Amino acid sequence: MPKLSPDAPFLHDGADIVDSRFGRYCEVGADSRVLNSEFGDYSYCERLSDIANTTIGKFANIASMTRIGPTDHPMTTASLHHFLYRSENYWDDATADPDFFAARAARRTVIGHDTWIGHGAIIKPELTIGHGAIVAAGAVVTRDVPDWMIVAGCPAKPLRPRFAPEIGARLMRLAWWDWDHDRLRAALPDFRRLPVREFLDLYAPE
Repeated sequence: MPKLSPDAPFLHDGADIVDSRFGRYCEVGADSRVLNSEFGDYSYCERLSDIANTTIGKFANIASMTRIGPTDHPMTTASLHHFLYRSENYWDDATADPDFFAARAARRTVIGHDTWIGHGAIIKPELTIGHGAIVAAGAVVTRDVPDWMIVAGCPAKPLRPRFAPEIGARLMRLAWWDWDHDRLRAALPDFRRLPVREFLDLYAPE
């Protein structure tokens, strides 16, 4: 695994980055494509991920071969084909359709903090995946996912909450994902050894 940096994302071979921004300690897997998107601090995607028009929170864990915010073809016109909007590829006297691309870019997908997007999952445009949520491998997400929920299937459906509601609420109040790098390092032994309730009792006693 590479040594990550607060200054620039680690881009593995073949990563294709277009009009995107990255926080500290980010990583983009080999042959992944990231378009018009934003990665929060410590977030990463594994190889062959395809991410478009997406705002990703901090500490997101995105497995390989995922598709987030996949772009759509026009479905109300006489043709679905991209000669309608990538017209310059077909005729010397035609141009791209800027309105189509602007509308596509505006359909933002939002991925919360400390999320896990499993291998091969697909998350449709204009959805929100809540903080702490888990999307199972191979899931096709067509609706918003609440905070701390685990979803699976095609289309994805809730399986169970990751934590009881009071635990989720306490984690939201603690917001450890906003801690600075040194504070995270100091708490690392407790992150590793303590179950979540004991961790909260130590760092966010009620």
